[in-house]
Amino acid sequence: MTSHPFFLNVEQSFLGASWRERLDAGGLGQALALSQHHGLSDLLARVLAGRGVTVESCSSHMAPTLRALMPDPDTVVDMPAAVERLAAAVTRRERVAVFGDYDVDGATSAALLASYLRRAGLDPMVHIPDRVSEGYGPNGPAIGRLAQAGATLLVTVDCGTGSPEALTEARRLGLDTVVIDHHRATAALPPAVAVVNANRQDDLSGLGHLCAAGMVFMVLVALQRRLKAQGFWNKRPLPDLLAELDLVALGTVADVVPLTGLNRAFVAQGLAVMRDRARPGLRALFDVAGADGPPTAYHLGFLIGPRINAGGRIGDAALGARLLMTDDPVEAARIAADLDRLNRERRVVEGAAVDEAEADAILAFAGDAPEGRTVVCAGESWHPGVVGLVASRLRERFNRPCFALAVDGARATGSGRSIPGVDLGRVVHEAVASGLLIKGGGHAMAAGVTLMTDRIDAFRAFLDSAVGDAVAQARQAAALQVDAVLTARALTTELVGTLDGAGPFGAGNPEPVIALATHQLRAVQPVGTDHLRLTVEAGDGARLSAIAFRSAGTALGEGLRAALGRPVHLAGTLTVNRHGGAGRAELRVLDAALA
Repeated sequence: MTSHPFFLNVEQSFLGASWRERLDAGGLGQALALSQHHGLSDLLARVLAGRGVTVESCSSHMAPTLRALMPDPDTVVDMPAAVERLAAAVTRRERVAVFGDYDVDGATSAALLASYLRRAGLDPMVHIPDRVSEGYGPNGPAIGRLAQAGATLLVTVDCGTGSPEALTEARRLGLDTVVIDHHRATAALPPAVAVVNANRQDDLSGLGHLCAAGMVFMVLVALQRRLKAQGFWNKRPLPDLLAELDLVALGTVADVVPLTGLNRAFVAQGLAVMRDRARPGLRALFDVAGADGPPTAYHLGFLIGPRINAGGRIGDAALGARLLMTDDPVEAARIAADLDRLNRERRVVEGAAVDEAEADAILAFAGDAPEGRTVVCAGESWHPGVVGLVASRLRERFNRPCFALAVDGARATGSGRSIPGVDLGRVVHEAVASGLLIKGGGHAMAAGVTLMTDRIDAFRAFLDSAVGDAVAQARQAAALQVDAVLTARALTTELVGTLDGAGPFGAGNPEPVIALATHQLRAVQPVGTDHLRLTVEAGDGARLSAIAFRSAGTALGEGLRAALGRPVHLAGTLTVNRHGGAGRAELRVLDAALA
């Protein structure tokens, strides 16, 4: 452990952050115990210890299985009632309407449930609302059309918990409703046969970290058990639920829920399913995205997820669900090409909005901004489908909770993204309860809001008052946590494979951060629209390629350009670049500092 309080003496990096060693003395002792007890390399043991893995939990962490980690679905409140109603719909061959959300979690959830019902002989309708004309969650007009088309059971997935008015309308029209959701719930629940949501205030299942796709999978396990007991599958091929884990993994990674406990099993086993390339939609999307090598959580989060989301952001919101449900390779290729095109268009739309939002934020922060200040930007020309991405970029730039709002006359709709330690969902619920917002919801790290345009300033003041202290504390405590320092020669594909043993990585189980100390920065070259390709050289002459994504024009990018030819410390995550055939280790740069 370094004697200096800052790792490699980096008190202020190019991004203005301090660097600290992830492990304290107790953590180093835990790493030693892991290494000795399980025969792990020192580096892998350090990475595991830095993520809270103990000698006792090591085996299950590195080889997570549903058998070991999945509880009885009936531990979730309302699960028996939901399964009873779904089983009745199956046996009576009812017309079921699945109402999803326009993001990846919503698409995977809808595809999971609808595909299962199809295998049970039903012909379910799937409705994914248009982000602009309908907004989030079930709405009266759409429910009316589903009822008119013959639906008798409405199942909302990844939505519904906060929609009492719409579900009251469903009841008036004669539809039963089952809600399968994971968003934060108030004590007052919507009128439904069942509200399956582990984030209900009265739910004690401990599954609040699951996304909606994970909750749908739990429902399907319980439903399959019920239908088997009734003999329903005696004359039909029994669906292989494990083969559906590719969709659960995709929803889990894309919704950025913690990759801990059961979620680790979902993603680890789902990635294994993806390696078989059996689902036409995912196969086509991996190909069009140019994903190389075996599927990883990184592919899902940064290549596959954004393309599925593109349909819901600026195109046909139902494209993602249709892609994931189709068995036709030709149709899959066509939809995947459409989503890839929409994703390129989305980047252009997003870029223009980000530039304007950043300029507004910089102007607002001119002078001395309080540590607890939040960022709320609004634009009349911004597409509502990209405001969540704009908020994410603002959060990256300013390291504060950020909201981006698309203004449409007297109303504004937008999304917020938070920083660790600041619960945005709670504050949004408080703003709704106070009457400041027309509607809103979310969870700790992300939220969506709708408000009158003339209340934007009041909303900004409300945020600053409600989370100011938490923001200030979170920013002061923020530092880049570094797992280890290595040299360019040590970064091999074999090392990357070893570290992958601690994966899959994501929220709650962050990728290992490796530092290269005092390496000469030999080249800084622009790549694509806003990336920088680096070449660094160690003291022994070994060279390594590195990539700093979306860094051009940022403090990191400008710092790297100015440091060309000088010794620097780099910190980042490791990957294998398979471009051109032969794989080679590469550093994805997160931050840098002069040595």
